[in-house]
Amino acid sequence: MGEINVIFCSDEHLLTLNREHLEHDYYTDIITFDYRQGQVVSGDLFISYDRVLDNAKKFTVSSKQETYRVVIHGIMHLCGYFDKKKNDVKLMRFKENYYLSKINFE
Repeated sequence: MGEINVIFCSDEHLLTLNREHLEHDYYTDIITFDYRQGQVVSGDLFISYDRVLDNAKKFTVSSKQETYRVVIHGIMHLCGYFDKKKNDVKLMRFKENYYLSKINFE
């Protein structure tokens, strides 16, 4: 059985991780570290709560819903989905919306 850790942090901390591990110099909402071994899903999801709050306002959704979206996004990466190509992004968004539709946010 694998383990998924969800770690909430600041924009600045995630920016530091983004620079150090991915050589990207920009803010992001999540960085996923994948530790999968065969069929066992495992990893760390580092989430900037600052970005989640800003994105929730930007997309006019609750912070809870945006948090779930980002967690689902990270888990999808751990399951082998990518989001670098246009079609991959489209599939990720479709699946994110599908799984979000199964959650009652009331």
